[in-house]
Amino acid sequence: MGNNNPATTTMDFVSCLRVEHDAVAAFVTLLETEQQALINGNADQLLALADSKIQAAHKLSKLANARRDGLLARVGKVEFGDMTAWLQANAANSLPIWNGILQLAEQAQQLNSTNGILIQTKLRQNQQALMALNNATHSTNGLYGPDGQTSLLASGRTLGSV
Repeated sequence: MGNNNPATTTMDFVSCLRVEHDAVAAFVTLLETEQQALINGNADQLLALADSKIQAAHKLSKLANARRDGLLARVGKVEFGDMTAWLQANAANSLPIWNGILQLAEQAQQLNSTNGILIQTKLRQNQQALMALNNATHSTNGLYGPDGQTSLLASGRTLGSV
């Protein structure tokens, strides 16, 4: 982006926005894949996705920094909220790309939040199962009492309840 021709630098900027858009879209796809792996209980896939997510997050950070630095070099500081106004005035043809980035970022945030809830739910279920197994190994009565009911749940909740 070292060219001083405004048309060329605007085209370079729009090209950078497209790359950022594609990177956010790829990140959303990773989060959707993670969500399916969480729902299906595919731990091996989750481990592989974790590394991919870290790499994608680093790439997104670098692209956002490059966008910010590129604007800073051209026009000075442009706040995130002012980006739409700046694009309207300087590169209106890139507004759909920017709006796509914003929509994808919102989708990524929602997916990440949902995935966090799924992880917490799975963690609670695993902790309850471990507690049940731990109680069973320390129980002198065995798994069932004389009335046929389980005697190992200290929390009073049944397995699988949230």
